[in-house]
Amino acid sequence: MAGGVVFSGASPGCGSVARTAAFTFNVTATVMPACTVSASNLTFNLTSVLAANNDAASAISVTCTNGTPYHARLDGGSTGATNPALRKMSNGPNQITYGLYRDFARTLPWGATDGVNTAPGTGTASAFSHTVYGRIPPQTSVPPGTYSDTINVTVAF
Repeated sequence: MAGGVVFSGASPGCGSVARTAAFTFNVTATVMPACTVSASNLTFNLTSVLAANNDAASAISVTCTNGTPYHARLDGGSTGATNPALRKMSNGPNQITYGLYRDFARTLPWGATDGVNTAPGTGTASAFSHTVYGRIPPQTSVPPGTYSDTINVTVAF
């Protein structure tokens, strides 16, 4: 046969001629630090006679990615208190002075200055509860009514 291909035996199948090309690629994932925060309300039970310390507690829950350092901050409330131990709850023109603290003895005020009066932590990817200890110190009695303040919680990471 002129110009043709001659096979002896069976002809090779298409799969018997191997042709390949190779390339590699990387697979990566970047885990960004992230935190979420929630808080429960703090409620004092008291009478209008504020002759002794009145204590209460609540909690802040912080969840950050594993290994993420953070600081939980509390602002000065609706009146913008600069001293965390001298915040104000209001009912019209009447006010009750109170403080928020990081320790049960209520000696470590809780504010918004990292390294000074915030609650530091490191994320574990699970919720961590920070107790907020509140105290109304003795002060001039106020008229009956509901006194309130709003505290903003910030987690810096």
